Amino acid sequence: MLIHSRLNDQPPKAKAGSRKKPAPAPGAAGKAAKITKNPLFEAKPKNFGIGQHIRPKTDLTRFVKWPEYIRLQRQKVILSQRLKVPPAIAQFSHTLDKNTATQLFKLLNKYRPESKVEKKERLEALAKAATEEKEPAKDKKPLFVKYGLNHCVALIEAKKASLVIIAHDVDPIELVVFLPALCRKMGVPYVIVKGKARLGTVVHKKTAAVLTLQDVNSEDQRELATLVSAAKANFTDKYEEQRRHWGGGLRGNKSTQMMRKRAKAAGLDSKAAALGKL
Repeated sequence: MLIHSRLNDQPPKAKAGSRKKPAPAPGAAGKAAKITKNPLFEAKPKNFGIGQHIRPKTDLTRFVKWPEYIRLQRQKVILSQRLKVPPAIAQFSHTLDKNTATQLFKLLNKYRPESKVEKKERLEALAKAATEEKEPAKDKKPLFVKYGLNHCVALIEAKKASLVIIAHDVDPIELVVFLPALCRKMGVPYVIVKGKARLGTVVHKKTAAVLTLQDVNSEDQRELATLVSAAKANFTDKYEEQRRHWGGGLRGNKSTQMMRKRAKAAGLDSKAAALGKL
């Protein structure tokens, strides 16, 4: 009897399906059930690993290994900004303003020298007139822009040039570095314009270091006078001032920031850093 009562002391077995669920974890109570979205607009993140999605196009300029001639010309520009440039060379960085340069090239294009095709046609007409024993029509000497360094220098020295146009990017610069001083000595107005290639297009060449206007037609005299007065105001009259100004000496961004920090730490003005006093 005692044994039977001990066996009955065990708790009654729970029925299948009536067991209580365990309490949820503390952090899981706030989680909401996943909402099923419209599959048409469901986000599908891309995988840009090897052999996966195609990468978007980005600017890879900084990672390009440029050809050597491009690297050299870029380094040359940076060096000309960093190093101190003597006044005789620095004056070529001061060029004619855009509006005046546009007027100048309009005038120059009226007096372009004849091309090879035009010259051939003219010589053929002369030869044809000679074979027919006709006297060729004697025209006035055509008015053209003169080009070629030696030819232009000879015209300046003879004081026959009305206006001298010099390119700012002649290489080597020694070819034209003496021209501003020569023009001023001879009393010939001169201008410095951007682009030897732009000057070259006027005379049917790839590049031209210097051009010279000698004479123009009567209808273009006023336009030439305006350009000459602009040349005197911007170049001839400022020659002595430009002789005293050196070029270059510009620091890079990193160097400028470093000098500013030094000036701030030393309690000096930022202008002192720019002057290189630290």
